[in-house]
Amino acid sequence: MNHGAITASLDIAQVVLYLFWGFFAALIIYLHRENQREGYPLETADRSPNKLQEGLGGRPQPKTYLLPHGGTKTVPAEWKAGPAEVLKARRLDRNPDSPLVPIGNPLLAGVGPGAWASRDDHPDLQIDGTPKIVPLSADSAYGVAKGDPDPRGKTVFGADGKAGGTCVDIWVDRSERLFRYYEIEVAGGAHVLLPANFARVQGSGAIKVASILGQHFAEVPRTKQAQQITLLEEDVISAYYGAGTLYATPDRLGPLL
Repeated sequence: MNHGAITASLDIAQVVLYLFWGFFAALIIYLHRENQREGYPLETADRSPNKLQEGLGGRPQPKTYLLPHGGTKTVPAEWKAGPAEVLKARRLDRNPDSPLVPIGNPLLAGVGPGAWASRDDHPDLQIDGTPKIVPLSADSAYGVAKGDPDPRGKTVFGADGKAGGTCVDIWVDRSERLFRYYEIEVAGGAHVLLPANFARVQGSGAIKVASILGQHFAEVPRTKQAQQITLLEEDVISAYYGAGTLYATPDRLGPLL
């Protein structure tokens, strides 16, 4: 063996394998830390605010990002102790891992399938700074394709087959070129939005919704602006219909088998 050679007594393949394991472990820790830029440290109603959960590797060092339409945002933000969030729900029993049962109107409790995230309370914007989602009545460049059923002026039915209101407008996503919401006029003249993913437009133009009943349309959360919806409002409105998939009727809470 030549002087200084180490390969005769060293398994290079095994060294490479160990290096790969080390790199892979470091990558997992790095990605896990980066995942904690928002939403951490975790707090729960079952634990003291002084006992925070930061996860593997702790939170990363703050980074400041330039927002596309001006301003900056630093994440993770400095954590400050404050009053615990009050959930509109209670534990089913004393077990801290037991499911949450909504208190009051389950469609508005914000738990389970009706949970929503506290997103920024401003509209989703296009690259030119204008809102992505607008009603057709506010932008004549968009409309219903020729030959497709037009639901405007047609009745919207809930899962019980009862009318919940009348479709008066359609909201389009101008960046994605698709319909996002149907604007519904409910009893009393108020207008609410119905996410397109929860709606099925029939050949006649009538809309059927399986997630909620006809009576529930009147309590759909409203938008602050008549022709504008914010990111936060999108989450809250979609959560209302999502909650209906489980809480709209008592029989939906029972076991499938």
